Amino acid sequence: MGRELPVEFGRITQDNVEQLRKVNLACFPVQYQETYYKDVVEKHDEGLCKFAYWNGFVVGAACARVEDIPPEQQDKTSGDDTTTSSPQKRIYIMTLGVLAAYRGRQIGTQLIQSIFDHYEANKENAEFKDVVEISLHVQISNDDAIKFYTTRFGFAQGEKVENYYRRIDPPHCYKLYKKLR
Repeated sequence: MGRELPVEFGRITQDNVEQLRKVNLACFPVQYQETYYKDVVEKHDEGLCKFAYWNGFVVGAACARVEDIPPEQQDKTSGDDTTTSSPQKRIYIMTLGVLAAYRGRQIGTQLIQSIFDHYEANKENAEFKDVVEISLHVQISNDDAIKFYTTRFGFAQGEKVENYYRRIDPPHCYKLYKKLR
């Protein structure tokens, strides 16, 4: 573990999306479809999708989106009547990747914290007013990622999802989540 590297954040655009592809190829055992990159660029949401720059170089990236929570997964204990109110939503972290040479320097922490900060600053806006949780899927063998989210950010380990991944072993994952409201 080295010292913290303070990073700057930057937008993911059509002009630099290839850098995101390179970060993802270096960090993940799966290749993302072209639709993933197209969706990230079209969202234009630098609060949820961003690069981490250190000394002008991309050293990591985080990509998240706001999505509806399916009715069967919605929290019925909140007292909301989902038949008359808006459907519950979540921030779903699609990817968080930091290049290997820069891990252990708090870059992933800064990226995730920036997503939490964006939510806090905008939680009453139309896009976030119905957001009740933040979640992601983590491969069951990725102990470092599970520990990162549960220890640093207080995520809970949810259900095991069998055969979530198609081309990696083990193919199972856990849903990690944190209630926001």
